[in-house]
Amino acid sequence: MLDKIQESMLMNKSSLTFLQKVLKNFQLRNQSTASKVKMSGKLTDEQRETLLKPLLGTGWSMVSGRDAIYKEFVFKDFNEAFGFMTRVALKADKMNHHPEWFNVYNKVQVTLASHDVAGLSQRDITLANFLNGVVA
Repeated sequence: MLDKIQESMLMNKSSLTFLQKVLKNFQLRNQSTASKVKMSGKLTDEQRETLLKPLLGTGWSMVSGRDAIYKEFVFKDFNEAFGFMTRVALKADKMNHHPEWFNVYNKVQVTLASHDVAGLSQRDITLANFLNGVVA
C-alpha cells in the first residue's frame, strides 16, 4: 500500500511539472491573444434561466454564499483525471478564464466564477459546458 502511495506521489509531482511546462509554452505563444479576449458582464436573470438552469441539471450546483457554480468529476484513475485537467487548462488559457480546482487522485473539484464581475458570467457557462463535453 505504501508503495502505491509513494508511486502516486511521484507521478503527481512529475505530472505537475509536465503540465507547468506545457502551460508556460502555451502562455508564451498566446500572450497577445489572451489580452484580446472580450470580457463579459455578470449573468442577467434571463441568462440565469436559459443558460445556468440547464447546467444545474447536469451535476453543477450553486456555491453557498457566493455567485459561483461547483461540480466534482470522478475518473477511473489519476491519469484520466490529469488528462481532463490538461484539456481544461488549455481551453481555459485560450479563454483567459481559469477555474478554481482541486485534484486528489481520481477526483477533480471545480468551482467557476468570474472575479472581474464578482459572480457568474457567460465565460463560466461556456467553460462549464466545455467541461461537461470533455467527460461526455
